[in-house]
Amino acid sequence: MAKPLPLSDWHLDCARRTLLDGGVIAYPTEAVWGLGCDPWDALAVERILELKQRPMEKGMILVAASVSQVRFLLDPLPPELRREAQQYWPGPVTCLIPDVHSQVPEWVRGKHRTIAVRVSAHPVVKALCETAGMPLVSTSCNPAGRQPARSSWQVRRYFGDQLDRIVPGNLGGNRKPSRIIDIVTGQQLR
Repeated sequence: MAKPLPLSDWHLDCARRTLLDGGVIAYPTEAVWGLGCDPWDALAVERILELKQRPMEKGMILVAASVSQVRFLLDPLPPELRREAQQYWPGPVTCLIPDVHSQVPEWVRGKHRTIAVRVSAHPVVKALCETAGMPLVSTSCNPAGRQPARSSWQVRRYFGDQLDRIVPGNLGGNRKPSRIIDIVTGQQLR
């Protein structure tokens, strides 16, 4: 796989404006293309769920540029659980973290009492989260039952003009989507 390319300031500004205006973007991640939006914008999350034909109950992943962007979820946890999650970051591991004070909206959390969180090392993902100033919803870029997109042309094939922006860049070197680990039980779910 090609090394992920940094985004130009222009691409970052366009993506930031799209996200802050309630838009849905597609962007490269560690292994597959992702769909993302502002997690606190119910209408944007609803659009992603409709595009994917995914029920809200399943929940979504939050992806962040740094631990500080998800500190609000980690601080209420006992120190040993904070350490457990942080040992995997930054990197391609999604941790299920107890949402102790229900700080993440139900439309992101789904029916769960945990929230799926990843602090990414992918330069495009990091740049998007940094420029937006928040973690983003991150879910694979594909309709339910289809293979996740591995190229921008496949993103276009799946969703055509239904997206507000396709952020340029290359996938990272991973062949499979992020592992998912429950930090309370230690169970690997994917």
